[in-house]
Amino acid sequence: MGDVVNLRQVRKQKARTEKERQAGENRALYGRSKADRDRDRLAADKAEHFIAGHRREKPGDPNES
Repeated sequence: MGDVVNLRQVRKQKARTEKERQAGENRALYGRSKADRDRDRLAADKAEHFIAGHRREKPGDPNES
């Protein structure tokens, strides 16, 4: 005869395991700190400003054809 299993405890343990798995996925997808996001945003802004400053024609120039 097998061991006695408390189904309530098994169900709760399964739910905890599922929550931990979901938390791990979320950490991998969304786990960037605010400093990381700000640094990437500033780098993108700086690159855009650099490229915009080196364009031959400025946007909205009336001499454009």
